[in-house]
Amino acid sequence: MKPVFVSLALVVLSAGCKSPCRQLSERLCECQQSSFDRNTCLQRAASAEGVASVTAADNEACAALVQECDCRLVDTPEGKKKCGFARLPDGCDADRPDGGSLPDGGPCP
Repeated sequence: MKPVFVSLALVVLSAGCKSPCRQLSERLCECQQSSFDRNTCLQRAASAEGVASVTAADNEACAALVQECDCRLVDTPEGKKKCGFARLPDGCDADRPDGGSLPDGGPCP
């Protein structure tokens, strides 16, 4: 096999071993403008994975976000929501089954 094909195969195989949250982090790293910033971001993502305690629920949430997150839209309100950056208003709690409610009693976004 040629070295290029071996390298590509290793990248594809290793991607399957990463948690959804790690995959999301790496997808967001790809949004960086320069290769230096991308590499630095990828190194931080790898380091953080070993330190942070990620639950099964976190991985489920990340798995849904990986499919939707598009770094070309990450600076828009919709893009922030799809990448998991959107802040919920006070009173909204994504961990509650009903998602919480706004102070006026309306549903959370």
